[in-house]
Amino acid sequence: MKYIFLTLVLALVLHPTFAQKNKKTMEKQIILTNDAPQPIGPYSQAVLMGNTLYVSGQIALNPQTGQMEQTDIKAETQRVLENLKAVLTAAGYGFEHVAKCTIYCTNLGDFAAINEMYGSYFASNPPARETVQVSALPKGAKVEISVVAVK
Repeated sequence: MKYIFLTLVLALVLHPTFAQKNKKTMEKQIILTNDAPQPIGPYSQAVLMGNTLYVSGQIALNPQTGQMEQTDIKAETQRVLENLKAVLTAAGYGFEHVAKCTIYCTNLGDFAAINEMYGSYFASNPPARETVQVSALPKGAKVEISVVAVK
């Protein structure tokens, strides 16, 4: 009985229709939206592979003006999170799908303020995360956040 089941499973998996469908769902799809800052280098705003979305780090660039929003660390963090939201939305995802975040900041002394704003976007069932202090970020940013989302 075990061998019959295994044979049926192998026949299904190796069937051309199954293989073609599986290949199609694993193709790399580039996500690009005008509602978030355009990439400032050779990278994509996000890449969708299967049901996993990898969103590049976002900084506080206003997508309409191209200027940094840095009145204070909370406002800067809010702009970063709004940029992430725009990319997630363009791919058909939301913050509820985020499984992992990485926060980069230039001063861990800003962590409490960053965390307060961050927490307002992840009020329940927050994702896994790490926060890392770095010496510098692009365009003089004080905070950058990247996420991985899964449906």
